[in-house]
Amino acid sequence: MAGARNGRSLRAQRPGTALRCPTRLLAAAAAIASGTVLALPGAACADGGPVGGAQLAGRGVIVNPAAGVPAPPNIHAASWVIADADTGEILAARDPHGRYLPASTLKTLTALTLVPKLDAARKVKPSQSACDVEGTKVGMTPKMSYSVDELFHALMMMSANDAAVTLSEANGGLKKTVADMNEQARTLHADDTLAGSPNGLDVDLGLTVKTQHTSAYDLALILRQGMKDPAYRKYVQALNFWFPAPPDKQQKKKHKPGGYPIYTHNRMLPGQPYAYNGMLGGKNGYTVTAEQTFVAEAKRGGHTILVSLMKADIPPSPYAAKLLDWGFAARGKVKPVGTLVSPGAEGLKADATGGKDGGQSAIEKASSSRTWMVVGGGAVGALIAIGVLFLVLHRRHRRGDLRLPKPDAPVAGGPGAPSGNVRLASPPQRQPADAPDLHDEDGPAERVAPFDPRPVDEHPQ
Repeated sequence: MAGARNGRSLRAQRPGTALRCPTRLLAAAAAIASGTVLALPGAACADGGPVGGAQLAGRGVIVNPAAGVPAPPNIHAASWVIADADTGEILAARDPHGRYLPASTLKTLTALTLVPKLDAARKVKPSQSACDVEGTKVGMTPKMSYSVDELFHALMMMSANDAAVTLSEANGGLKKTVADMNEQARTLHADDTLAGSPNGLDVDLGLTVKTQHTSAYDLALILRQGMKDPAYRKYVQALNFWFPAPPDKQQKKKHKPGGYPIYTHNRMLPGQPYAYNGMLGGKNGYTVTAEQTFVAEAKRGGHTILVSLMKADIPPSPYAAKLLDWGFAARGKVKPVGTLVSPGAEGLKADATGGKDGGQSAIEKASSSRTWMVVGGGAVGALIAIGVLFLVLHRRHRRGDLRLPKPDAPVAGGPGAPSGNVRLASPPQRQPADAPDLHDEDGPAERVAPFDPRPVDEHPQ
């Protein structure tokens, strides 16, 4: 089943999608006037459509079938994207612009925002509140100073929330950093993203999907941009790192500097339980409310595939592997369903005109031009279409025979759905091997030990 779920009703479309596009307004008016069930076309519309292409408005699985290419894998995640990171082409997706809680994948935006701003060699002393933050922590003390480089390793390797707050303090404070993150998101055209924190915590900070959210599309944009920076790649690719601390008795006795090793939480990197051939780096996340989130890039045969997924029901590594496998197999064979736009004004211009990152063919552009000629021009055509639509709706309503099918139920955690901020009474007694524990990703509200020097996969379950 291809495209933007052509059988959906007007009410079931993403809010404002139809009304922003004059050509769709005309289609809506004609359909209602004829008494038929309204089914909006999935053709590209240059004005007001979703970022990256018209097909990306779909809420279900979006793919253009091709001979010899199987359907995308059926994974239990509310939203996902498979993209060619080299060209920006989106090969397949599910609810790519659906807005969900990000959990610690939001730290990909924190790092993208702050890595260029902060000197890696600069020393920073954390506040007591930074050291006391909830969730996963690397273990810091306000009596010591830490380099920005050390803090970024802790942030991206083990998702340390205390490192996120300390980096924010180095950037001028939490309020300024969140503002910088949202400004960075706008530059990328990550318009589904609203940061409310630098670490992705939600319930602990009183945040809901209304006050902090992102999408699988935006996570792909963010990681793709970050991976262009060698410093950013260094932090997401590191497997282990020595983090400083006050020396313990043994270290004092041997006159050694204090500290302990920390290990990556990306279990698809080399040597990890779900090591994936060609994995370049990524970031996982988890809170009780957001569930599992993940974004990653891998390179094989000179080609790079990027995947992101949100609100998954199990730890994400097996799901991500299936999406990556499909992406490598389908690249160059399926027609893209959209594109990851480039940053800045030129990125959206290309998207609207069908340039390199536009996702529109010459046929689609010519068809769009002909439609505008029929309408009579952008603004005039829009006003005419709106007037026709409202007139027909009013007349049909007075006759009492307007019948539109009920919209699909909203995806859990998506737009229009309850935020689902529920705390667990106690953590499960046993989790899958790849499941996060209180040392892995942001847990509910329990405090965690400052650090655990053992590798992640050796933690007791």
